Amino acid sequence: MNRIPVSLILIALLTSAVLSSPQSDPNAIPFEVFSGFKRIEKSNPVFAGKLPEWAAAAHAIVVEETVHYLWALREKKDRRWQLMHSCAPVSDPSAVKHDPGNPILSPSANGFDNIATEYPFPFWNPADRTYYAYYLGRKKNGLKQTGLLVREGDFGKWRRLRSGPVIAAEAKYEQNGSSHPSVTVVDDTIHIIYTGESDQPPVICHASASVSDPANVTKDPANPVFKGAGQAWDSRGVREAEIFKGPRYFHILYGGYDGKVWRIGHVRTRDFRNFEPNPHNPVFTPSSDPQAWDCDGILTPQIFEAGDFYYLLYAGKKGGEWQTGLAKTRKP
Repeated sequence: MNRIPVSLILIALLTSAVLSSPQSDPNAIPFEVFSGFKRIEKSNPVFAGKLPEWAAAAHAIVVEETVHYLWALREKKDRRWQLMHSCAPVSDPSAVKHDPGNPILSPSANGFDNIATEYPFPFWNPADRTYYAYYLGRKKNGLKQTGLLVREGDFGKWRRLRSGPVIAAEAKYEQNGSSHPSVTVVDDTIHIIYTGESDQPPVICHASASVSDPANVTKDPANPVFKGAGQAWDSRGVREAEIFKGPRYFHILYGGYDGKVWRIGHVRTRDFRNFEPNPHNPVFTPSSDPQAWDCDGILTPQIFEAGDFYYLLYAGKKGGEWQTGLAKTRKP
Protein backbone atom coordinates (compact mmCIF):
# COMPACT_ATOMS: atom_id res chain seq x y z
CA MET A 1 0.00 0.00 0.00
CA ASN A 2 1.43 3.36 -1.07
CA ARG A 3 1.62 6.00 1.62
CA ILE A 4 1.37 9.73 0.96
CA PRO A 5 4.16 11.64 2.72
CA VAL A 6 3.01 13.67 5.71
CA SER A 7 4.65 16.79 4.24
CA LEU A 8 2.46 16.56 1.14
CA ILE A 9 -0.65 16.17 3.27
CA LEU A 10 0.23 19.29 5.27
CA ILE A 11 0.86 21.29 2.10
CA ALA A 12 -2.48 20.19 0.70
CA LEU A 13 -4.30 21.15 3.90
CA LEU A 14 -2.64 24.56 4.07
CA THR A 15 -3.36 25.23 0.42
CA SER A 16 -7.00 24.27 0.89
CA ALA A 17 -7.29 26.55 3.93
CA VAL A 18 -5.84 29.51 2.06
CA LEU A 19 -8.02 28.99 -0.99
CA SER A 20 -11.17 28.67 1.12
CA SER A 21 -10.41 31.57 3.48
CA PRO A 22 -12.50 34.75 3.27
CA GLN A 23 -9.41 36.80 2.45
CA SER A 24 -8.78 34.75 -0.69
CA ASP A 25 -12.40 35.12 -1.83
CA PRO A 26 -12.21 37.09 -5.10
CA ASN A 27 -15.49 38.79 -4.22
CA ALA A 28 -14.20 40.17 -0.91
CA ILE A 29 -12.56 43.58 -0.74
CA PRO A 30 -8.96 42.92 0.40
CA PHE A 31 -7.86 44.18 3.79
CA GLU A 32 -5.09 46.15 2.07
CA VAL A 33 -7.64 48.44 0.40
CA PHE A 34 -8.77 49.75 3.77
CA SER A 35 -5.20 50.40 4.89
CA GLY A 36 -4.29 52.11 1.61
CA PHE A 37 -5.97 55.50 1.98
CA LYS A 38 -3.77 58.53 1.26
CA ARG A 39 -4.68 62.12 2.01
CA ILE A 40 -5.65 64.13 -1.05
CA GLU A 41 -2.93 66.54 -2.14
CA LYS A 42 -5.06 69.68 -2.27
CA SER A 43 -8.06 71.33 -0.63
CA ASN A 44 -7.71 69.64 2.77
CA PRO A 45 -9.49 70.25 5.02
CA VAL A 46 -12.49 70.40 2.71
CA PHE A 47 -14.73 71.70 5.51
CA ALA A 48 -13.27 74.15 8.00
CA GLY A 49 -14.83 76.65 10.34
CA LYS A 50 -13.43 79.95 11.54
CA LEU A 51 -11.49 78.75 14.56
CA PRO A 52 -12.54 77.90 17.20
CA GLU A 53 -15.59 76.77 15.20
CA TRP A 54 -15.75 73.07 14.36
CA ALA A 55 -16.65 71.74 10.91
CA ALA A 56 -17.15 68.02 11.39
CA ALA A 57 -19.62 65.13 11.62
CA ALA A 58 -19.72 64.95 7.81
CA HIS A 59 -21.20 62.26 5.55
CA ALA A 60 -21.48 61.92 1.80
CA ILE A 61 -23.98 60.40 -0.58
CA VAL A 62 -23.41 60.11 -4.33
CA VAL A 63 -26.37 60.84 -6.60
CA GLU A 64 -25.61 60.46 -10.32
CA GLU A 65 -22.64 62.78 -10.99
CA THR A 66 -22.82 64.76 -7.72
CA VAL A 67 -21.45 64.12 -4.25
CA HIS A 68 -23.77 65.61 -1.65
CA TYR A 69 -22.28 66.33 1.75
CA LEU A 70 -24.27 66.77 4.94
CA TRP A 71 -22.10 68.08 7.76
CA ALA A 72 -22.30 70.16 10.89
CA LEU A 73 -20.87 73.47 12.10
CA ARG A 74 -20.40 74.18 15.77
CA GLU A 75 -20.76 77.88 16.44
CA LYS A 76 -18.23 79.86 18.43
CA LYS A 77 -20.69 81.76 20.61
CA ASP A 78 -22.91 79.14 22.26
CA ARG A 79 -21.47 75.96 20.71
CA ARG A 80 -24.72 75.02 19.01
CA TRP A 81 -24.42 72.54 16.15
CA GLN A 82 -26.27 73.30 12.90
CA LEU A 83 -26.63 71.12 9.80
CA MET A 84 -25.06 72.23 6.52
CA HIS A 85 -25.25 71.04 2.91
CA SER A 86 -22.52 71.22 0.28
CA CYS A 87 -21.84 69.41 -2.97
CA ALA A 88 -19.05 68.55 -5.42
CA PRO A 89 -18.71 66.74 -8.75
CA VAL A 90 -17.93 63.03 -8.69
CA SER A 91 -14.89 63.81 -10.82
CA ASP A 92 -13.43 65.90 -7.96
CA PRO A 93 -15.10 65.41 -4.56
CA SER A 94 -12.81 68.05 -3.05
CA ALA A 95 -14.22 70.83 -5.29
CA VAL A 96 -16.85 71.74 -2.72
CA LYS A 97 -19.55 74.36 -3.18
CA HIS A 98 -21.67 75.39 -0.21
CA ASP A 99 -25.45 75.61 -0.27
CA PRO A 100 -26.54 79.28 -0.15
CA GLY A 101 -29.38 78.18 2.13
CA ASN A 102 -27.03 77.02 4.90
CA PRO A 103 -27.67 76.21 7.68
CA ILE A 104 -30.33 73.78 6.50
CA LEU A 105 -31.45 72.67 9.99
CA SER A 106 -30.99 74.26 13.41
CA PRO A 107 -31.61 72.97 16.94
CA SER A 108 -35.24 72.86 18.05
CA ALA A 109 -36.69 75.16 20.66
CA ASN A 110 -37.56 72.57 23.30
CA GLY A 111 -36.94 69.12 21.84
CA PHE A 112 -34.36 66.41 22.42
CA ASP A 113 -32.09 68.27 19.94
CA ASN A 114 -32.32 71.78 21.40
CA ILE A 115 -28.56 72.39 21.44
CA ALA A 116 -27.24 70.26 18.58
CA THR A 117 -28.33 68.80 15.25
CA GLU A 118 -25.28 67.05 13.85
CA TYR A 119 -23.79 63.83 12.44
CA PRO A 120 -26.38 63.44 9.66
CA PHE A 121 -26.19 60.18 7.68
CA PRO A 122 -28.26 60.37 4.46
CA PHE A 123 -29.53 57.28 2.65
CA TRP A 124 -31.90 56.31 -0.15
CA ASN A 125 -34.95 54.28 0.82
CA PRO A 126 -36.06 52.12 -2.14
CA ALA A 127 -39.44 51.39 -0.53
CA ASP A 128 -40.81 54.89 -1.02
CA ARG A 129 -38.02 56.28 -3.23
CA THR A 130 -37.18 58.95 -0.69
CA TYR A 131 -34.02 60.18 1.01
CA TYR A 132 -33.82 60.01 4.78
CA ALA A 133 -31.10 60.86 7.30
CA TYR A 134 -30.56 59.61 10.81
CA TYR A 135 -28.79 62.25 12.88
CA LEU A 136 -27.42 63.07 16.33
CA GLY A 137 -29.60 65.33 18.46
CA ARG A 138 -28.38 66.64 21.79
CA LYS A 139 -30.16 68.35 24.65
CA LYS A 140 -28.70 71.13 26.74
CA ASN A 141 -28.20 68.60 29.53
CA GLY A 142 -25.71 66.79 27.30
CA LEU A 143 -27.77 63.69 26.44
CA LYS A 144 -27.18 62.52 22.84
CA GLN A 145 -29.83 60.54 20.96
CA THR A 146 -30.64 59.66 17.35
CA GLY A 147 -33.39 61.33 15.36
CA LEU A 148 -34.69 60.94 11.81
CA LEU A 149 -35.07 63.45 8.98
CA VAL A 150 -36.79 63.14 5.63
CA ARG A 151 -35.81 65.14 2.57
CA GLU A 152 -38.32 67.57 1.10
CA GLY A 153 -37.49 68.82 -2.36
CA ASP A 154 -33.70 68.82 -2.50
CA PHE A 155 -30.71 68.12 -0.27
CA GLY A 156 -31.02 71.56 1.28
CA LYS A 157 -34.50 70.91 2.65
CA TRP A 158 -35.18 68.45 5.44
CA ARG A 159 -37.78 68.06 8.16
CA ARG A 160 -37.92 66.02 11.34
CA LEU A 161 -39.99 62.88 10.85
CA ARG A 162 -40.63 62.71 14.59
CA SER A 163 -40.23 65.27 17.34
CA GLY A 164 -38.54 62.71 19.57
CA PRO A 165 -35.61 60.32 19.08
CA VAL A 166 -35.95 57.08 17.13
CA ILE A 167 -33.00 55.55 19.02
CA ALA A 168 -33.41 56.68 22.61
CA ALA A 169 -30.75 56.43 25.32
CA GLU A 170 -32.30 53.74 27.49
CA ALA A 171 -29.89 50.89 28.27
CA LYS A 172 -27.04 51.05 30.77
CA TYR A 173 -24.40 50.99 28.02
CA GLU A 174 -26.00 54.07 26.39
CA GLN A 175 -27.25 56.06 29.36
CA ASN A 176 -25.28 59.12 28.21
CA GLY A 177 -25.78 58.68 24.49
CA SER A 178 -27.29 56.56 21.72
CA SER A 179 -26.00 58.48 18.75
CA HIS A 180 -23.52 58.86 15.84
CA PRO A 181 -25.59 56.72 13.43
CA SER A 182 -24.33 55.13 10.22
CA VAL A 183 -26.53 53.21 7.79
CA THR A 184 -26.66 50.68 4.99
CA VAL A 185 -29.76 49.26 3.32
CA VAL A 186 -29.85 45.57 2.36
CA ASP A 187 -33.02 44.28 0.71
CA ASP A 188 -35.87 45.40 2.99
CA THR A 189 -33.73 46.05 6.08
CA ILE A 190 -32.00 49.22 7.23
CA HIS A 191 -28.92 48.33 9.29
CA ILE A 192 -27.78 51.02 11.71
CA ILE A 193 -24.67 51.10 13.83
CA TYR A 194 -24.32 53.72 16.54
CA THR A 195 -22.23 54.71 19.53
CA GLY A 196 -23.34 53.86 23.04
CA GLU A 197 -21.97 56.17 25.71
CA SER A 198 -22.02 55.74 29.48
CA ASP A 199 -19.64 56.17 32.38
CA GLN A 200 -17.62 53.33 30.84
CA PRO A 201 -15.61 53.54 27.58
CA PRO A 202 -17.86 54.03 24.53
CA VAL A 203 -19.02 50.98 22.56
CA ILE A 204 -20.53 50.19 19.15
CA CYS A 205 -24.15 49.04 18.91
CA HIS A 206 -26.36 47.67 16.15
CA ALA A 207 -30.02 48.29 15.37
CA SER A 208 -32.32 47.77 12.41
CA ALA A 209 -35.54 49.00 10.85
CA SER A 210 -37.74 48.01 7.96
CA VAL A 211 -37.57 50.14 4.83
CA SER A 212 -41.35 50.44 5.16
CA ASP A 213 -40.99 52.19 8.54
CA PRO A 214 -37.56 53.80 9.10
CA ALA A 215 -38.70 55.45 12.33
CA ASN A 216 -39.51 52.13 14.01
CA VAL A 217 -36.03 51.05 15.07
CA THR A 218 -35.28 47.80 16.91
CA LYS A 219 -32.08 47.51 18.94
CA ASP A 220 -30.02 44.34 18.64
CA PRO A 221 -30.45 42.20 21.80
CA ALA A 222 -26.71 41.43 21.61
CA ASN A 223 -25.76 45.08 22.16
CA PRO A 224 -23.15 46.32 22.54
CA VAL A 225 -21.92 44.24 19.62
CA PHE A 226 -18.34 45.57 19.49
CA LYS A 227 -16.03 46.85 22.21
CA GLY A 228 -12.74 46.83 20.32
CA ALA A 229 -10.30 44.40 18.78
CA GLY A 230 -8.45 43.85 22.02
CA GLN A 231 -5.27 45.70 21.08
CA ALA A 232 -3.60 48.55 22.91
CA TRP A 233 -4.52 51.20 20.32
CA ASP A 234 -8.30 50.72 20.82
CA SER A 235 -8.27 49.45 24.41
CA ARG A 236 -9.82 52.59 25.94
CA GLY A 237 -12.94 52.87 23.83
CA VAL A 238 -14.45 52.69 20.34
CA ARG A 239 -16.85 55.20 18.82
CA GLU A 240 -18.21 56.93 15.72
CA ALA A 241 -18.20 53.79 13.59
CA GLU A 242 -19.14 53.93 9.91
CA ILE A 243 -20.59 51.06 7.90
CA PHE A 244 -19.67 50.25 4.30
CA LYS A 245 -21.37 47.31 2.55
CA GLY A 246 -19.10 45.25 0.34
CA PRO A 247 -20.02 42.22 -1.80
CA ARG A 248 -19.28 39.79 1.03
CA TYR A 249 -19.07 41.73 4.29
CA PHE A 250 -20.27 44.67 6.27
CA HIS A 251 -17.10 46.70 6.72
CA ILE A 252 -16.92 48.77 9.89
CA LEU A 253 -14.45 51.62 10.22
CA TYR A 254 -14.30 53.10 13.69
CA GLY A 255 -12.40 55.35 16.03
CA GLY A 256 -10.19 53.54 18.55
CA TYR A 257 -8.68 55.20 21.62
CA ASP A 258 -5.58 54.28 23.61
CA GLY A 259 -6.13 56.93 26.28
CA LYS A 260 -4.34 59.66 24.34
CA VAL A 261 -5.11 59.53 20.60
CA TRP A 262 -8.03 58.51 18.38
CA ARG A 263 -7.06 56.42 15.35
CA ILE A 264 -9.07 54.56 12.72
CA GLY A 265 -9.51 50.80 12.69
CA HIS A 266 -11.31 48.37 10.41
CA VAL A 267 -13.18 45.15 11.07
CA ARG A 268 -15.53 43.17 8.89
CA THR A 269 -18.57 41.09 9.74
CA ARG A 270 -21.43 39.19 8.16
CA ASP A 271 -23.70 38.97 11.17
CA PHE A 272 -22.85 41.81 13.60
CA ARG A 273 -21.77 39.12 16.04
CA ASN A 274 -18.35 38.04 14.80
CA PHE A 275 -15.83 40.70 13.80
CA GLU A 276 -12.61 40.02 11.92
CA PRO A 277 -10.01 42.76 12.50
CA ASN A 278 -7.83 44.08 9.73
CA PRO A 279 -4.26 42.79 10.30
CA HIS A 280 -3.00 46.27 9.34
CA ASN A 281 -4.89 48.06 12.14
CA PRO A 282 -4.97 50.91 12.81
CA VAL A 283 -5.56 51.58 9.11
CA PHE A 284 -5.50 55.40 9.23
CA THR A 285 -3.65 57.54 11.74
CA PRO A 286 -3.12 61.24 12.51
CA SER A 287 -0.65 63.15 10.35
CA SER A 288 2.98 62.97 11.46
CA ASP A 289 3.31 66.69 10.68
CA PRO A 290 2.82 68.54 14.00
CA GLN A 291 1.44 71.54 12.11
CA ALA A 292 -1.16 69.58 10.14
CA TRP A 293 -4.86 70.14 10.73
CA ASP A 294 -5.31 66.42 11.60
CA CYS A 295 -2.18 65.79 13.69
CA ASP A 296 -3.88 65.09 17.03
CA GLY A 297 -6.70 62.66 16.25
CA ILE A 298 -8.93 61.04 13.62
CA LEU A 299 -12.65 60.11 13.80
CA THR A 300 -15.80 59.70 11.64
CA PRO A 301 -14.28 57.56 8.84
CA GLN A 302 -16.96 57.20 6.16
CA ILE A 303 -16.12 55.49 2.85
CA PHE A 304 -17.93 56.39 -0.36
CA GLU A 305 -17.33 55.49 -4.01
CA ALA A 306 -16.67 58.08 -6.71
CA GLY A 307 -15.35 57.06 -10.12
CA ASP A 308 -12.38 54.72 -9.85
CA PHE A 309 -11.72 55.54 -6.21
CA TYR A 310 -12.90 54.90 -2.69
CA TYR A 311 -12.84 58.11 -0.69
CA LEU A 312 -12.47 58.38 3.06
CA LEU A 313 -14.30 61.34 4.57
CA TYR A 314 -13.04 61.91 8.09
CA ALA A 315 -12.74 64.38 10.96
CA GLY A 316 -9.26 65.47 12.00
CA LYS A 317 -8.21 67.21 15.19
CA LYS A 318 -5.54 69.77 15.94
CA GLY A 319 -5.44 71.18 19.42
CA GLY A 320 -9.05 71.65 20.47
CA GLU A 321 -10.68 71.89 17.04
CA TRP A 322 -12.09 69.32 14.62
CA GLN A 323 -12.32 69.83 10.85
CA THR A 324 -13.08 67.53 7.91
CA GLY A 325 -10.90 66.20 5.10
CA LEU A 326 -10.60 63.57 2.41
CA ALA A 327 -8.30 60.67 1.62
CA LYS A 328 -8.59 58.23 -1.27
CA THR A 329 -7.44 54.89 -2.63
CA ARG A 330 -8.00 53.23 -6.00
CA LYS A 331 -10.74 50.60 -6.14
CA PRO A 332 -9.47 47.04 -6.70
